[in-house]
Amino acid sequence: MTAKLGILISGRGSNMQSLVTHAGAAYEVVVVASDRPTAPGLAWALEHGIPTFALSPKDVGRATYEVALDAALRAAGAEYLALAGYMRLLSDEFVARWRNRIINIHPSLLPKYKGLDTHARAIAAGDTVAGCSVHVVTEELDGGEVLRQAEVPILPDDTPQTLAARVLAEEHRLYPRVLAEWLSR
Repeated sequence: MTAKLGILISGRGSNMQSLVTHAGAAYEVVVVASDRPTAPGLAWALEHGIPTFALSPKDVGRATYEVALDAALRAAGAEYLALAGYMRLLSDEFVARWRNRIINIHPSLLPKYKGLDTHARAIAAGDTVAGCSVHVVTEELDGGEVLRQAEVPILPDDTPQTLAARVLAEEHRLYPRVLAEWLSR
């Protein structure tokens, strides 16, 4: 049975594009939602026939935003959610409503470097490898079960930007595969 997937983005949506491109028997993308109405990924989704939802929490407040987001996801028939460059923390109440049905791609080898600036932090720490993690979303920031990771070497001349580009390429390979496995369990 094909799972109905909602994808949450905040920007260009490159991971969303990878998930859409690799959708198949395990999942169908039924809506792309964003907390930024001008997010470039929304235009890409519309061009590819995927319904979208966009609302800024700054305009209506967090609680109203999450009620509207939840309603839009459910109206689209979403059964599961994939966070793909979604840069907003979801409330404990929202996560509880979707418990064990939200996953995320994070640009570090969790549990290292939860939150932001992961690449700069890995370089500053003198790490020799970095990478990305697909994990189940819980109320704890980047704290849910890690489903799978991919590593990339940190090169001597890496900057946060060069490292981020290599990690992002791994994210695009890892996320669709792990999502399909997770939904097929």
